[in-house]
Amino acid sequence: MNAQLEELVSAALGALGFELFGLRVGGSRARPVLDVRIDRSDGGAVTVDDCAAASRAVEARLDAEGSLGERYVLEVSSPGLERPLRHAGDWRRFVGRWASVLSPELHGREEVEILAVEGEAGSVEARVRAAGGTERRIALAGVKEARLAFHWE
Repeated sequence: MNAQLEELVSAALGALGFELFGLRVGGSRARPVLDVRIDRSDGGAVTVDDCAAASRAVEARLDAEGSLGERYVLEVSSPGLERPLRHAGDWRRFVGRWASVLSPELHGREEVEILAVEGEAGSVEARVRAAGGTERRIALAGVKEARLAFHWE
């Protein structure tokens, strides 16, 4: 059911120019809870109005399809300020931003500025700069976890 549900939600979002970033199903059988995380296809920031529009579109598709019944809960939000960087496209999108990265090449977790992303599938590297100014290259395939770092200014 999750593959069908993911396809249904993705189609509803795609029609509005959004991408499905994540989908979790929780709750109970009698009252399922769908946590939908969206991203903008144009790379812009997700707004509250975007979440409301996405919620209405997904709800219309879910109601028409009917497999979740009438008592489901739908929660739509963005990936957040400290969103995960899951693939090379995310890294490319956020060149110039700071990220908290866990990688053996960094000898653990380090906060770095993403300077550039180079290479093709299988051998993609990011050129990064640490807070002290040291630049280096890290293979994205070796990154265990990465998320944007948010700093209050």
